[in-house]
Amino acid sequence: MKYNLLGNTGLLVSELCLGTMTFGGSGTSMWASIGQLDQEPVDQLLKRSVDAGINFIDTANVYAEGRSEELTGQAIHNLGLKRDDLVLATKVRGKMGEGPNQIGLSRKHILNQADESLRRLKTDYIDLYQIHGFDALTPLEETLRALDDLVRSGKVRYIGCSNLAAWHLMKALAYADHKDLARFVSLQAYYTIAGRDLERELVPLLLDQKVGLMVWSPLAGGLLSGKYGRNKQPDDARRVSFDFPPVNKEKAYDIIDVMEPIATGKGVSAAQIALAWLLHQPAVTTVIIGAKNPDQLDDNIKAVDVVLSAEELQKLDEVSKLAPEYPGWMIERQHGDRKKYLH
Repeated sequence: MKYNLLGNTGLLVSELCLGTMTFGGSGTSMWASIGQLDQEPVDQLLKRSVDAGINFIDTANVYAEGRSEELTGQAIHNLGLKRDDLVLATKVRGKMGEGPNQIGLSRKHILNQADESLRRLKTDYIDLYQIHGFDALTPLEETLRALDDLVRSGKVRYIGCSNLAAWHLMKALAYADHKDLARFVSLQAYYTIAGRDLERELVPLLLDQKVGLMVWSPLAGGLLSGKYGRNKQPDDARRVSFDFPPVNKEKAYDIIDVMEPIATGKGVSAAQIALAWLLHQPAVTTVIIGAKNPDQLDDNIKAVDVVLSAEELQKLDEVSKLAPEYPGWMIERQHGDRKKYLH
């Protein structure tokens, strides 16, 4: 396992991060279709992850209505893990009650939910506290000052964001810099070889501003797990009941057609190729992997050992590349008209 700096910080995080969306789902909720793991299998997955060198765990208050945080915190306690050896991340924004102030990024909701997450996780500090998306009703200044207060109080070490547009993120970074507030050190975002939209605006921003990238759903909601193909549609996979995130499936099948021979040639799974492709991307800090069982987790962890050649990367890039869009194609056209004078 390799470790990368999280954005422009001195914090080292493992290149794979254990995601906890499969923890605690029950009944007929959305979370039940993602995973329904209770305490014993959660303990087992966390132990296997830590034994493999993973030091980064990502959860959210909204996962299974708080149950995921509870199971994660209890697992750390049950396994006798040293809290300071772990980098524990959680999120705030989602609906956590019926009232109008039980959702969003207001100061009231953020401060309340930070305390609730600390209680559920059985810890006195959160390493990375992330806003889980955009709140159109709350002024950005209110959100950033509440997060800054949490950092200054010691309850939170670093702050991050998730699911923001490039203009949202750049505005937040500029305001934080101008007012000397805690700055977002990471973005958690959807990125996969079957969905490379992030590369249009956000990846250049992340590289320029030295913001770390945490990748969620690297296998496109299971579509790249090896269970699916042009003529392969399982009856029991997650996408049968929860078809998310949206993917151009025909293009994904074209990508799978290229991935599978590469995987066969290396004696690895197609999922490992999809994960390895992400690990080869310069903007990626860590890839979040979730699992419903130990075999699935073990297979994903092995992706860190997969090395893709320049030729293999070229084939994968070609089949998955984005269609040109304005202003990208104009920027590319103008890219070299000044640089030529440097030679």
